[in-house]
Amino acid sequence: MNKTDDLPAHAPDDRSLRFLFEDTDIRGETVHLGDAYRDIIALHQYAPAVSKLLGEFMAAAVLLSTTLKFEGKLILQARSEGQIPLLMVECTNALEIRAIARGADQATSTNFDQLLSKGQLVITIDPDQGQRYQGIVPLIGGSLAHSLDSYFEHSEQLSTRVWLAADGQRAAGLLLQQLPPQLTEDTAERSQQWAHVSSLAETVQDDELLALPTQTLLYRLYHEEPVRLFEPAAVSFRCSCSRQRTYNALASLGPSEVEDLLQELGRITMDCEFCNQQYHFSREDMGEVLGEPGGRTLH
Repeated sequence: MNKTDDLPAHAPDDRSLRFLFEDTDIRGETVHLGDAYRDIIALHQYAPAVSKLLGEFMAAAVLLSTTLKFEGKLILQARSEGQIPLLMVECTNALEIRAIARGADQATSTNFDQLLSKGQLVITIDPDQGQRYQGIVPLIGGSLAHSLDSYFEHSEQLSTRVWLAADGQRAAGLLLQQLPPQLTEDTAERSQQWAHVSSLAETVQDDELLALPTQTLLYRLYHEEPVRLFEPAAVSFRCSCSRQRTYNALASLGPSEVEDLLQELGRITMDCEFCNQQYHFSREDMGEVLGEPGGRTLH
């Protein structure tokens, strides 16, 4: 990479892009979120600081999903005693995301440690097939990026660093990861290469991360390094809720509790807290669960 001619002035929205440092065992990934981020935020009345933090979590979830080879989803979750009791983002292997901050209606702080006081970061890998994995680390260092750096430092053998930014309209992230030795076997040389690319990435500013296309950003950081870019992958907001899944959740309550709900309400209304979709169920809809003849079957 040695020029920036004919590059777009601003980063394209809603895509993730992978790159490699040609002469090293180091890869990277960027993500830029626009419409997907704004669509999720528009569904809820979050305070600006909550929206910003949720954007960083979305960008992080996409970046982490790109490090895995699986069909399923990655769930990034923060639980705390602060002003945001729960913040959660899900990202599938197809880079479809949904997100929510629960119980944050009264959040007024702009400080990470107050919003997520005494918090824990939970990273769950939930493959369609195979065993579920979960890692838990404390939220430290005054930011999600520092907490993720700590997670990788203690949980993974491969050196990994993350940089994140969000402003309520856009969210972005940069990930660097050292790969198993192939091109460089010497331990000291690998350490020097990693320290070099990491220290240059430390100079990136939030506005650069948010606004600059990946190629422009990488040129600013690594104009003396041979860097290979891959085709971008689209990121989108998509909720995984459905009428069938909601029915299954109701059915799991058992006939007695479903009957009580119908007696009290006449019909059962279930809201998806991620996308605000409403699902309505009558007695006829729940007939199979109640063991009533002629009940409507949803599956």
